[in-house]
Amino acid sequence: MKSKTINCMTQESLDDLRYELELKNAEIDELSMELQERVEEINKLKLYSTKLKYEKKNLEDRLDTKIDYDKARIRELDDLEEKIKEKESIIEDKHDQVKYLRSLIDDYKEQLGRNTENLELQLKKLTKSYENLLAQKDEIIKKQDEQIANLTKANEEIVKSNKTNIISLKLQNEKYQEIIDKFTKTN
Repeated sequence: MKSKTINCMTQESLDDLRYELELKNAEIDELSMELQERVEEINKLKLYSTKLKYEKKNLEDRLDTKIDYDKARIRELDDLEEKIKEKESIIEDKHDQVKYLRSLIDDYKEQLGRNTENLELQLKKLTKSYENLLAQKDEIIKKQDEQIANLTKANEEIVKSNKTNIISLKLQNEKYQEIIDKFTKTN
């Protein structure tokens, strides 16, 4: 009677150990899947960071092109003003048309001056906006880089923790397997 009770208890212990082994294996599988998800998250964040850097470069190139274009326009206006001065010296030689031509030139100069002032004002505003955008962009990228670094660090710590748990669970499983093997051999 005692041996049947011992065998029954041994069988129950063996079943318990097998069940616990199955639970540990399931837990290892779950941790492995979670680890894979974290790796995929890190890869997505790296891709997003690369995309932001490309967009930053693209924005800088477009702004540089716009600034170069505006500078060329200002140079053209400066060249135009030089030509006007040459015309004035020719007009002075033609005394009959001085009053008429001078009034045209004065009007043209005023308009040119207003246009130049407006262009300079627009260029200053554009430059300030460009600098603000660059500062905002740099701040956003800096924050995102920090977030990515923090997430990467957290994921690395999780990966380390999961690896440690997996190793511990494997060692426990091996011990349980040895116990099961001993019970199986004795029965």
